[in-house]
Amino acid sequence: MAKFARGEWMHAGMSDLPISLDAATVRAGAVTILDGISLSISPGEPTLLVGPNGSGKSTLIRLGMGLIEASAGRVQWGGRTADDGKRRAMVFQRPVMLRRTVAENVAYALASRGIPRGERAGRTSALLERVGLAQLSDRAARRLSGGEQQRLALARALARDPEVLFLDEPTASLDPAATKAVEDIVRATATSGVKIVMATHDLGQARRLAGDIVFLVRGRVIEHAPAARFFSTPATPEAAAFLRGDLVI
Repeated sequence: MAKFARGEWMHAGMSDLPISLDAATVRAGAVTILDGISLSISPGEPTLLVGPNGSGKSTLIRLGMGLIEASAGRVQWGGRTADDGKRRAMVFQRPVMLRRTVAENVAYALASRGIPRGERAGRTSALLERVGLAQLSDRAARRLSGGEQQRLALARALARDPEVLFLDEPTASLDPAATKAVEDIVRATATSGVKIVMATHDLGQARRLAGDIVFLVRGRVIEHAPAARFFSTPATPEAAAFLRGDLVI
């Protein structure tokens, strides 16, 4: 699988980083999903979101991406409260594949970004090479395996040339080999200068990838710390219990 050159995906000009949440709350009717979260996501190594099921990881990903609005509080991207979101991209746990070939899925993403038609073929080839799918460029995207579809989803996201890439449990249903392939792309993308913000239920994966950990319980940030410190000396009883494998509710 091809490597990303350091800085290849970096942007000039205004930055979306840091992403700052100030007492951000998300409600759905009478249910509070995120409860007064204050958090800063800065450039650097991947930020991994961990916590029990239902803790708000996916909602926090969508809030940071700008797909939903806070019910209270605010979110800022590089000090701005609103923008067009063009410098951010997202991969979902179960991405939807267009009824097109692998290459055409990537070319569509490039067209949506406004890349001239004459440049799309070359960029498509380069992106597919980066995610290890060059040999499958003419295959129908919906005939790919689950792991291959996630790698294609990553290629489409990278076609946006993002500064920040949000990943919502991208390996949740994958086998170990497919998980490793996705993790390799995530690691290489982070090395290139793209900020990764990723939700995972897999503590082993968090250990392998994270620069810092955001630990959520019941829609609240219980702990935010460098990964090495979080795993070696958790600062809260809830985090210690979670790392032991105890139920945290």
